[in-house]
Amino acid sequence: MRSWIYLLACNFMWALQFTCVKLVQDQVGPLFTVWGPMTLATVMLYPLIRSEQKHDTALAHKSKSDVLRYLLMAAVGVFPAQVWVTWGTRMSTASNAAVIALTAPITMAILAVIILHERMTRNRWISFALAVVGVLLCSTTDLRQAHFASNYWLGNMLVFLGLTGSGFYNTYGKKMLERYSPMEMLFYTYAAMFLIMTPVVVMSERDVFARIPHFTVQTWVGLALLTFFHNFLSMVLFLKALKVLDAIQASVSNYLVSFFGIPIAAIWLRERLTAPAIIGGLLVLGSTILMTFWDRGDAPAVSSSAATGEARASATADSR
Repeated sequence: MRSWIYLLACNFMWALQFTCVKLVQDQVGPLFTVWGPMTLATVMLYPLIRSEQKHDTALAHKSKSDVLRYLLMAAVGVFPAQVWVTWGTRMSTASNAAVIALTAPITMAILAVIILHERMTRNRWISFALAVVGVLLCSTTDLRQAHFASNYWLGNMLVFLGLTGSGFYNTYGKKMLERYSPMEMLFYTYAAMFLIMTPVVVMSERDVFARIPHFTVQTWVGLALLTFFHNFLSMVLFLKALKVLDAIQASVSNYLVSFFGIPIAAIWLRERLTAPAIIGGLLVLGSTILMTFWDRGDAPAVSSSAATGEARASATADSR
């Protein structure tokens, strides 16, 4: 039950992301918006993982080749999810990006079946169907305003590939969570992203560094919120939940972003609540509740002995 509380909390924080981005967009470019908070979150994570590692008894299961795995997760997973989605949204429309984002949990579920060999049970299909219907009702405005004309195809494709990268990171990351704590996995991923993104930021948005002394209070507040909630706390909570739950279960919870987006839009943006949006939000919440209680024990998890055996095999192979 605690894992589902973590998922509720992190999806609420992710729903706040777009409001935070609006606070910084006047003074900070899209690349720096990703790089800055992620770098600060890496610094925040370092003393925490150092403290964890002092009590770590599983160092033998970790290997030097994991460096390449983290670079892979950053390059194929996090970089597309953060940068390609940003670029794609700028080349397309926000409504198109919102509609394409509806495919993200489905993509993650498919990757979980392929990479982790998880099973799509009958109960999971029903929960997914309810979530999809609910999120479509929540997104009627985006669906009406979506324009999938040929001049938007490149932006739309970047958004889709970026979201697929996010699904890859979450799915492949579950394997790494067998040997690393959620905070360790997040720290090493962000460190790899720092190596990849820093040259890109310096080449493309070096002028932002000169404007740092002139950032307004609004910009600093936005960067602080993105650092602590979006890049730090929400991801730690999500990975803690992913360590316990199947990736398919976690993917359904991603539709809660739409559920939380309804009251956030009503409170902050003064948008009017419609009956379809309210019904859709309740369906999304209901599908998550069904997945929480109905799916227990329906799909057998990988045994701890099998996971330990895989970790030992990996460590043995890397030591050769």
